[in-house]
Amino acid sequence: MNKRVIWLIVFFSVLIWSAIGPKDQFTWFLEVLPALIALPVLFITRERFPMSPLAYLLILIHCVILMVGGHYTYAEVPLFDWISQLVDGDRNNYDKLGHLAQGFVPVILAREIFIRREVVKPGYWCNFLACCFALAFSAFYELIEWWVALLTGEDAEAFLGTQGYVWDTQSDMGMALLGAILSILLLSRLHDRQINQLTQRAL
Repeated sequence: MNKRVIWLIVFFSVLIWSAIGPKDQFTWFLEVLPALIALPVLFITRERFPMSPLAYLLILIHCVILMVGGHYTYAEVPLFDWISQLVDGDRNNYDKLGHLAQGFVPVILAREIFIRREVVKPGYWCNFLACCFALAFSAFYELIEWWVALLTGEDAEAFLGTQGYVWDTQSDMGMALLGAILSILLLSRLHDRQINQLTQRAL
């Protein structure tokens, strides 16, 4: 079966599951919206700027994380409730997984665009600037959360998912930075190989 078809099957299967009886309909929409935006963007750019298999896989994983968080709300994902009880914690940390992904995935997307559009050569500066982009993206998302909270008041509480933690915003951005650094350390060589393959096909 075509990889693109498998990608779409997974995406829509999780999306449909997520949309059935979510904890809070408004929160579901807010959490899933980035995935709903990503889908048409990927469709429009699929021929003009096809991305590496790694990038598409990471985008799908990130979308699944968003959809699961949207279904339960980030503060009430059952598996992370269980983990919290297991380690005698006082909060559900699924939101931290989401923010880790918020750095882990965008850093690869930024890196791919930087290299393939020849914005900067592969290497330390490319990785550094890609991490800066991921952190800026995380900070901008925190601003969006703030704006939504101002506009909707208490209705945005589940979307914010602070769970009473005063340093939630800062720790969210810290997790995004950690995710970006881990992604660079773990995936940059594989990513370079896939980018080279894409470049050779285009010649």
